[in-house]
Amino acid sequence: RTEEGAATFCNLEFETGRAPSNPTEQALEALKQRDTTLSSRYAVEEASDTSPVSLTNVCEAYCLVDEKWETGESTLSFCVVGASGDLAKKKILPALFALYNQGMMPKQFTIFGYARSKLTHDEFRELVNKCVSGMKASEDKVAYFLSRCFYQPGQYDALEDFETLNTLMTEQERSVEKANRIFYLSIPPQIFTAVAQNASRAASSSQGWTRMIVEKPFGRDTESFKQLAAELYEHLQEEQIYRIDHYLGKELIENLTVLRFANLVFEPLWCRDYIRSVQVIFSEDFGTEGRGGYFDNYGIIRDVIQNHLLQIMALFAMEQPASLDSEDIRDEKVKVLKNMKQVSLEDCVLGQYKGTTNGDKTLPGYLEDETVPKGSTTETFAACAVFIDNPRWDGVPFLLKAGKALSSRVAEIRVQFRHVPGNLYRNKLGIDLDRTTNELVIRIQPDEAIYLKVNNKIPGLGLQIDTTRLDLSYKSKYDALLPDAYERLILDCINGDRRLFIRADELEVAWEKFTPLLEEIEKKKVQPELYPYGSRGPLGAHYLAAKYRVRWADLEDDE
Repeated sequence: RTEEGAATFCNLEFETGRAPSNPTEQALEALKQRDTTLSSRYAVEEASDTSPVSLTNVCEAYCLVDEKWETGESTLSFCVVGASGDLAKKKILPALFALYNQGMMPKQFTIFGYARSKLTHDEFRELVNKCVSGMKASEDKVAYFLSRCFYQPGQYDALEDFETLNTLMTEQERSVEKANRIFYLSIPPQIFTAVAQNASRAASSSQGWTRMIVEKPFGRDTESFKQLAAELYEHLQEEQIYRIDHYLGKELIENLTVLRFANLVFEPLWCRDYIRSVQVIFSEDFGTEGRGGYFDNYGIIRDVIQNHLLQIMALFAMEQPASLDSEDIRDEKVKVLKNMKQVSLEDCVLGQYKGTTNGDKTLPGYLEDETVPKGSTTETFAACAVFIDNPRWDGVPFLLKAGKALSSRVAEIRVQFRHVPGNLYRNKLGIDLDRTTNELVIRIQPDEAIYLKVNNKIPGLGLQIDTTRLDLSYKSKYDALLPDAYERLILDCINGDRRLFIRADELEVAWEKFTPLLEEIEKKKVQPELYPYGSRGPLGAHYLAAKYRVRWADLEDDE
């Protein structure tokens, strides 16, 4: 500090042209002035970080190409293919309006609906109005948004209908030089190829880029995925395809890399030396509810574990990427999946919920759903232990669990740390050290939160130890309404940000790890263990965890 003071002292002499009368005091005063200046500068920078979010500063934050959306030099035509379906009405159209309501849509934008339903422009606007009626917005904003909505009825395999759609889109794009287009394929996977072919041939932008958002499922196994990918590649480039997994758009998943790589305290702990197990958990408190026909063709492994949970695990376990560039991040995720050992049937538990009675209410079993084939053995619950064979995670079990008709609705990551070696307070913590081990919980939904379970002395005379939580609850900390996952992912697609979308090689490796397991289940006709609707799942899941000397932490009392 004396050297810094002397240097600052010399600078003051040079700038003012006179030497201070008392060099020591002046040097100290100069340091105070420097600290004041730095504090002021950092305060300004901190204040600037809280400026309103816009399309421009989102692009700047992730080093994306600025499309000049806010100046009106480019226009966006967003076409929802399958616009009359449930996903469009419940998620996509409300997400588009929410982005507009927050000022996050381009200045020049148009929404197009395309489906087989025979609707006029006004009837489509009425449909959109019902979809956004419960959202907080001024009447003027709703009216303007509806004025930018248009509809084109047509068949998904009819090229001439897409030519008519292209004419409609071109009419709305006349006022600008650059017209960009996004097609959101909210349709069954068996017609992806037909739509991709017709849209690329007849409705691609001739004066800008064209992108397509594709919903899961991305095949049923390795071969079906490769076939789907090859068919799409006949009409689209990889950089045009945005394979969406809405779980990657959740706020806590977006925060996962920030939590790990922006906080020095976690990096040394993020390895096999300190972590005993990692649990990625997804549970729903309802069954198929009349959608069993679709679900029965896939099951919970294909529907949730092979995509949602595996993607979360890859983000959690990856090494620090070279940058925030989407390709750098996805490269690291692929490395994790390639290092993952093949999932074996011995490390997997299957379950299927059965009917039960709760008071006066009868809860139907999976096979009682009229849309489910009789005698189906499709799993509605699955738990599996997977291992990543690299120096960081060697020997650490990653326990993935997903199920329907369970006792609660939750999605979370639970990181169980190892026991304290030579624990000084062993006699005070009790004989069951598993209940007092440190645990980091990242709750994805509902009630988004991050908390760390620690042991703490209870205030007062004597020595009593309690397990408590260092808690960051998003509701209590932040006033802002958390954006829906579809809002974030649609915005990312608009900006060309592919970080949270799935690359083809990621999916191929993921299928390669699970396809042998799925084929073995089907070949051996493995019978799922029955569990009551509203329970904690099949007993076999507890034996699986015990096999690796851990417990399912979501079944413990955190309070």
